[in-house]
Amino acid sequence: MDDGKLPKAHELTHEQYHAHPNVPSIDQSDRNVPFNLRQSGPTPVQMLVSTRVRKSPFWHLSIEAGAWRATVYNRMYHPRGYVKPEDGGAMAEYDALVNRVTLWNVAVERQIQVKGPDAEAFVNYVITRDATKIKPMHGKYAILCNEQSGILNDPVLLRLAEDEFWFSISDSDLMLWLQGVNHGLHFNVTIRELDVAPLQVQGPLSEPLMADIVGDEVKDLPYYGLMHAKIGGCPVVVSQTGFTGEKGYEVYAYNATLNAEAVWYGIRGPGASYGLRVIAPAHHRRIAAGILSWGQDIDFETSPFQANLAYQVPRKKEADYIGKGELERQRAEIDAGRYPFALKLVGLKMEGHPITDYASDFWLIREPGAGRVGYVTSPWWSPELETNIALGYVPYRLSARDTELKVELPAYYSDVSGQPVRARVCRVPFRPSVNPSARERAEQEGRDWAD
Repeated sequence: MDDGKLPKAHELTHEQYHAHPNVPSIDQSDRNVPFNLRQSGPTPVQMLVSTRVRKSPFWHLSIEAGAWRATVYNRMYHPRGYVKPEDGGAMAEYDALVNRVTLWNVAVERQIQVKGPDAEAFVNYVITRDATKIKPMHGKYAILCNEQSGILNDPVLLRLAEDEFWFSISDSDLMLWLQGVNHGLHFNVTIRELDVAPLQVQGPLSEPLMADIVGDEVKDLPYYGLMHAKIGGCPVVVSQTGFTGEKGYEVYAYNATLNAEAVWYGIRGPGASYGLRVIAPAHHRRIAAGILSWGQDIDFETSPFQANLAYQVPRKKEADYIGKGELERQRAEIDAGRYPFALKLVGLKMEGHPITDYASDFWLIREPGAGRVGYVTSPWWSPELETNIALGYVPYRLSARDTELKVELPAYYSDVSGQPVRARVCRVPFRPSVNPSARERAEQEGRDWAD
C-alpha cells in the first residue's frame, strides 16, 4: 500500500494474516501508531543508569530502602520493586498497603506550576473539567486532551491559591505542551517545573500516622483537600489523594533537592511504630479501584469515551477548551447509539494461576470460537476476589458485562500451557474505594458527565 495507512486484516493474504507478528486481526484503526502486540515475554536486559535520565531527590533513599528494580517515568528513574520475589515480592507489598501503611517514592509525578492573573482561565482552557469550580487548597483529578480528543495527561490538579495551580502529572511531558499552547495565546501566566517532589503515604493506618507527624488537623482534611505543614522541619503540602483505593495522602516536599532526607526520615521514623513499609506504586490496588495508568491503559491516541472517562467530559461547560468540538461530536454519536471507535476499555475477571507481577506484554484477548480481537493492558491477582482481574481493550460489540472471552496468558500463568483461559467482562471498579472516585459518584448519580 502506498497511502501511508496500515492494511486492515481483510486486506491481508491468508499467510500474512496468520504470520504477521503484530496481530493485525486486532482492529487498531483508532490509532495512527498501533501498540506493539508482539509477545516477547520477559527479556534478559539490564537498565542502564546514566546521567541522561534524571534521578529524583529520593532515588538514593529508595535504593537504601531496598529498591531492586526500576523503570523510567517522566524521564526519571522510578523504583518499582522493594521486596524480592523470594520474600513475597509485589504481593507482600500489597499486604502492607491494604493492612497497614506504606511509603512510596513518587517524585516522578513532576509538579508543573501555572501561576499568574490568568491562571484560572488558562487552566480552564486546557482541562476538560471546569477549573472555576476548584477552590483554593483543593484539587481534582483531571484530563487534558488534544484537538483530536486524545488524552495527553491525567494529572491530579491542585489549586494552591486563586492564582496558582500545580499539575501533578502522569507519564507524559505536560510542561512543554502547556508552554506551547500559551505561546500564541499569551495568557498572563508563568509555566514552569517546581523543585517539589511528592511522596505517598497509603494504607488504613495512614491517617493516625500522618496525625502523629503533622497534627490532628489532617483528620479533617477532605478528599482532595490540601493543607500546609512541616515534616522534619521542612515545608510541605499534604493532600488526601493517592494512586490507590485505600485511605492515603500525598506529601509534596518544597525545595526537594535540599529537603529530601529530612522529609523522608520524618515519615519513616514515626512510621516504624505503625509497621510502615517502603513499597512501589501499587498497581494491583489501582487496577482493583479502576484507576488508569497513562501509557498503559490510555495515551494521546485514546479518547476519554473509550476508557470509561466520559464523566471527565462535561455537558454544560460553556467555556471553550482544547478538544471540546471533537469530544462533543463523539458524545453526540454515542448518544445516537453509534459508538465511534473500534475498541473500548473493559474490566475482566480471568482464570489461570495468580498473576503476581507486572505483565511484560499486552496479552491477547480472543473471542470464543473466533480469533484474537483485543489485548490486556493491566492484569493482576486480587486476593479479596480470589481471581485474576484486568483492564483491556475489546471491540465494542463484546464490551457488555458478562460477555465471555478468552485470554492468552503466558505459560507460567496458564492452567494448560498453550491454551487460553476463560475470562468475563465485569464492572469496574472491581472493589470499592475508601473515598468514592468522581467516576463512582457519577455512576451512583446516574450521570456520564463531569460535575
